Amino acid sequence: MTAAMAAPDLGEAYSGYLDHLADADEYAATDLAIGLLDAGVAAERVLLDLVAPAQAEVGERWARNEWSVAQEHAATHISEQVVAAVSAHVKPRPTGGRVVVACMDGEWHALPPRLVAEVLRLRGWQVTFLGASVPAAHLVSYLHRYDAHAVALACALPMRLPYAHRMIEACRRSDVPVVVGGRGFGADGRWAGRLGVAWAPDAPSAAELIADERALRGAPPARLAHLADDEYPSLLRRRGELIDSALAELRERVPATREYTAAQLDATVSDLGHIVDFLAAAVYVDDASLFTEFVQWLSGILLSRGVPVGAIALPLEHYAGALRDFPRAARALALGSATLPGRPR
Repeated sequence: MTAAMAAPDLGEAYSGYLDHLADADEYAATDLAIGLLDAGVAAERVLLDLVAPAQAEVGERWARNEWSVAQEHAATHISEQVVAAVSAHVKPRPTGGRVVVACMDGEWHALPPRLVAEVLRLRGWQVTFLGASVPAAHLVSYLHRYDAHAVALACALPMRLPYAHRMIEACRRSDVPVVVGGRGFGADGRWAGRLGVAWAPDAPSAAELIADERALRGAPPARLAHLADDEYPSLLRRRGELIDSALAELRERVPATREYTAAQLDATVSDLGHIVDFLAAAVYVDDASLFTEFVQWLSGILLSRGVPVGAIALPLEHYAGALRDFPRAARALALGSATLPGRPR
């Protein structure tokens, strides 16, 4: 079957695959993917043109509050099983060196890097996939034990960028080149550039970069001279205090929050912590857009669940008052507040 003949079938298959995910039908989803392989569709296309966009749609449905967390987790598990089935069905013999693929410490979104690992394997690399949340010390220990051509690291959340930088530097001290990917580095890879590491927007680009060692090692140096001041570590030291005081003010100014269930209270504390963590990451890379993009995303998530904008506006105002002596944090908070719906720009 030619690629031109396969394309319409794959497009039609995408709709069916999403239906199987919605029905939590692992067997039908797997049969569909294997059927495409048997019909002559390349395994890489099944992974990147079927599984990957379907998983992106799963995330969007959760964000729009159309799917619950349980539905999103079930769909993700099914896609992981489909990737495993495709990998078992197509067994290329490795012709290249070892590439280690892993998620940053604290990162649990393992499916996107798993897709990268499978594409690399299809292209002849000997791939070791270490999975989600790999501590830096364990990764370095693994690199010392096995001779790796490169490391591919994934980061889905920008708030993990400070930890990502430490992990990248740990790999470099082991003299293993690094390529990174994932939304955590920005849609255009801007924060990878700030950290001084090679970035790939997708699995094929990562494969091409890994095959070009000169380009892989040729990333410009990190641009983090601003970390010479004390703003970032000082912000981290105040994290617990900031969350506690923001929660106290929220309960004082919004009486309804005093009646929150334990689950609602936990979610609120989690959101207050995420605001601080994204703010700290914006300070780390000296880019307020990291924080404003998060505020826009969070406001959209909460509004889709019927939570008023004030639930975000009040903590931002509180943090701004508490951090008035932190110039980069104060600027990011002001810009973040201005992006909220109904706020003057």
